[in-house]
Amino acid sequence: GYNAVQIGYEEVPERKLTKGQRGHLSKAGTPQVRRLRELRYSNTPEFAPGDVIKADIFADGDFVDVVGISKGKGFAGAVKRHGFAGGPKTHGQSDRHRATGSRGAGTTPGHTFPGSKAPGQMGNHRVTIQNLKVALVDAERNLLAIRGSVPGPRGSLVLVREAVKKSKG
Repeated sequence: GYNAVQIGYEEVPERKLTKGQRGHLSKAGTPQVRRLRELRYSNTPEFAPGDVIKADIFADGDFVDVVGISKGKGFAGAVKRHGFAGGPKTHGQSDRHRATGSRGAGTTPGHTFPGSKAPGQMGNHRVTIQNLKVALVDAERNLLAIRGSVPGPRGSLVLVREAVKKSKG
């Protein structure tokens, strides 16, 4: 097994949840919440069911990882998505200027390998930005100011957790 704690956010009326969600939350004796995330803990957490976790669990100078959904850019070609150079603009080329070019070897292996860089959906993926420094903790207003880039558009939900690769400052 492993040690973990489930964190809920955004209280909603019971009718807005599925029967399974209602049962899970009522069994724990916690408020009915829309969003639920599980975070692993290396040691036993000091939280009891129903506890409210505020921003003051972090301190100025701590390093954190921020997880969120990046801004969606839609379907993008290989030049925009992966920085491909494209083909020559002259010397008789037509409609090859922003094409991917050769995609693989010859008859053997006879197919394109999975994971190769190609056009497709750009953005709108789960992204973790690591080792960001906490600039300010405002306990009164329950605010956390973080120095650096945070994934996603304004107003999107992010998960802030202790940095995995860096210790406290």
